[in-house]
Amino acid sequence: MTKASDLFVQCLEEEGVEHVFGVPGEENLDFLDSLSRSKKIKLILTRHEQGAGFMAATYGRHTGKAGVCVATLGPGATNFVTAAAYATLGGMPMMMVTGQKPIKKSKQGRFQILDVVDMMKPITKYTHQLASADNIPSRIREAFRLAQEEKPGAVHLEFPEDVADEHTESTPLPKSNARRPVADEKSIRAAAKRIEQAKSPILVIGAGANRTMTSRMLTQFIEKTGIPFVSTQLGKGVVDETNPKFVGCAALSAGDFVHRAIGAADLIINVGHDVIEKPPFFMQRGGAEVIHINFRSAEVDPVYFPQYEVIGDIGNAIWQLKEDILPQAGWDFSTMMKARAAEVEHTSRQVGDQRFPIYPQHLVAQIREAMPTDGIICLDNGVYKIWFARNYAARMPNTVLLDNALATMGAGLPSAMASNMVYPDRKVMAICGDGGFMMNSQELETAVRLKLNITVLILNDGSYGMIRWKQANMGFKDWGLTYDNPDFVKYADSYGAKGHRVESAAHLPKLLRECLDTPGVHLIDCPVDYSDNDLILNRQIKELSAAL
Repeated sequence: MTKASDLFVQCLEEEGVEHVFGVPGEENLDFLDSLSRSKKIKLILTRHEQGAGFMAATYGRHTGKAGVCVATLGPGATNFVTAAAYATLGGMPMMMVTGQKPIKKSKQGRFQILDVVDMMKPITKYTHQLASADNIPSRIREAFRLAQEEKPGAVHLEFPEDVADEHTESTPLPKSNARRPVADEKSIRAAAKRIEQAKSPILVIGAGANRTMTSRMLTQFIEKTGIPFVSTQLGKGVVDETNPKFVGCAALSAGDFVHRAIGAADLIINVGHDVIEKPPFFMQRGGAEVIHINFRSAEVDPVYFPQYEVIGDIGNAIWQLKEDILPQAGWDFSTMMKARAAEVEHTSRQVGDQRFPIYPQHLVAQIREAMPTDGIICLDNGVYKIWFARNYAARMPNTVLLDNALATMGAGLPSAMASNMVYPDRKVMAICGDGGFMMNSQELETAVRLKLNITVLILNDGSYGMIRWKQANMGFKDWGLTYDNPDFVKYADSYGAKGHRVESAAHLPKLLRECLDTPGVHLIDCPVDYSDNDLILNRQIKELSAAL
């Protein structure tokens, strides 16, 4: 007979779990005791459940295997909610394990008890309360299957303390050897024929394409056909953005250079995108037709109703299209390439601006220069995300981790920590607004304790800048969105990290190199100037009109 909590850990080991992130509570103590004897799984004790959830989701984003996180019942479980939504909307496999009071007899009435399973239903792919030790192997296997199956997302198991103390003869279930279905040959032929008939086709690459084989196949498809491509924010780096056929990232909702390139197309080949991402384009009746290539059929929306669908493994579908399609001499990409040239020219005039506080375009250029090809930047949510999405050329998949699905704050630091754990030999930088950083800044202690090598860059403007910018654009007075910050250098030092402060634009590149090349946890307080957001964007619209 095996204790249920021991069996639970054995099942996690069978799934290949390496880390469990979280903050255990009283109701997890059987599980924690069993985990202490595991030779394969390491507990990563965090300072808040949300940070643990973000770390687990990012582990899943990098590896394709569900990251696991643990919390107690009640407030521990509710602190997982944002991370669960982050994983589910962003397509990141993650499994949450929460404790619960005994379910077969009550010791404390309804103290701390919420219906956590019901709470998790809208934001997970699967949620279940374990009521019997005998069912642990099948429920864990099912949870991992669903978390990792396309589209990946969060799953949840509630493990009551009396069930954890039971004994059972059950044993772990082995993983099945399953492969994704491939796209139907007729749908491939129909898509290839429509692309050949188009006058100006364009590729739009979204989050679902952020898979190793898909990246390779898309690169080969672009090389063969010469068709230009656009990325969404979650699709950055799927194809190297220094490729001459790259015409931009859809960082804004409309009116940018990239939207002019998309507007010149009569056929959009939409790869791995779904309506959860902020739309890179809006379909209109009588406008450009769309070929939807994804693991799943399209969710129809008033602005998204594709005329063609290729459903199955995306990498295989692109390979089939590459093999079938014949490049056409009559394809015209001139307007798309003019829009891209205008954007490059516009950006090049801004990157050398040496003002202080730091100008956003100059900041992005200096970080791109400092980071190696395989370096990973992890962004919180803020106005700076637009500048990085537009101007930071991603060279490889999952090297620009930003969130354009839930668009939550507070994920930048935990994401960088998990990235360094998965890739300890790569340079990793968290890029956070001052507001987002403070939401999970306590995880600096976790990073120092784990002896991670990361740089945390705080863009300091003393406000919730994105909302403040929107407030001004709506004609409201500047009110209610500014605050005071701690001395970030002293704050970092108090955790045992190394604090730095940018003193000038000329100081920035030297400081970036020093922090990236020196082991340990480094924090850089970087004053930033967003005052020209409107001026720059209005100027670019005028330049775009003149260029085209």
